[in-house]
Amino acid sequence: MSIAEKSAVKSLLTMHRTYADLDEYLENALKEAGYAGVDIQRNPVGTRLTVFVTRPGLAIGRRGTGIKDLTDKVAQKFNLPNPQIAISEVDKPELNPRIMAQRTAQIVARGTAFRRAANWTMTSIMEAGAMGCEIGVAGKLRSDRAHKEKYRMGIVPKSGETADRIVRSATTDVLLKLGLFGIKVKIAIKDSLPPPVEFVETKEEEKAAEAPKPVAEPKVEKVEQVAKSESQGVETAGPRAA
Repeated sequence: MSIAEKSAVKSLLTMHRTYADLDEYLENALKEAGYAGVDIQRNPVGTRLTVFVTRPGLAIGRRGTGIKDLTDKVAQKFNLPNPQIAISEVDKPELNPRIMAQRTAQIVARGTAFRRAANWTMTSIMEAGAMGCEIGVAGKLRSDRAHKEKYRMGIVPKSGETADRIVRSATTDVLLKLGLFGIKVKIAIKDSLPPPVEFVETKEEEKAAEAPKPVAEPKVEKVEQVAKSESQGVETAGPRAA
């Protein structure tokens, strides 16, 4: 690998690391607003950040003071050229695994049993129109020894192209008196499924009717003209002389 290729790979890794740190920073800063993710686009003018939240009013603040302070902090901490932050509301927060994982963590932090919190989360997800969901909780659930439990509703593909296309997952953690608990949420989106393939059988009569008919060739009649140069004579036989 040449020096130019090494520098290109290094710059790419540095950029992705910066984006990961930015995502973690926004998650902590906009936790109360229901942070769901960020879309980063670079252009010649600057860097455009589209932040997805469930409560846009808390993120924007009174008269836009919240988003102005957030823009200044992001520009100073991550050295982004001319950052522009836009707030967008999530259409269906129940189908976003990141939001549902945060909600489950908040319910568990208030003192609700993890099983009841998981059942409430799965019911909300299925009522929103998901094909299936799975919630995994790990930590000191019942004893001093840590273990994990999984709860599932509906259909959640585990492998193959279908799982890569329709299953979305997110992980979060919550600190309780017993220790650190991990929560993982998987949601299978029904609308992301490809349309089913149907095989239609056609009858032979329909095929024959739809088939183009062959064009009949014009018949050429051969007329034989016989030219008679001599006139036809009728031979008459007379009586023989004795």
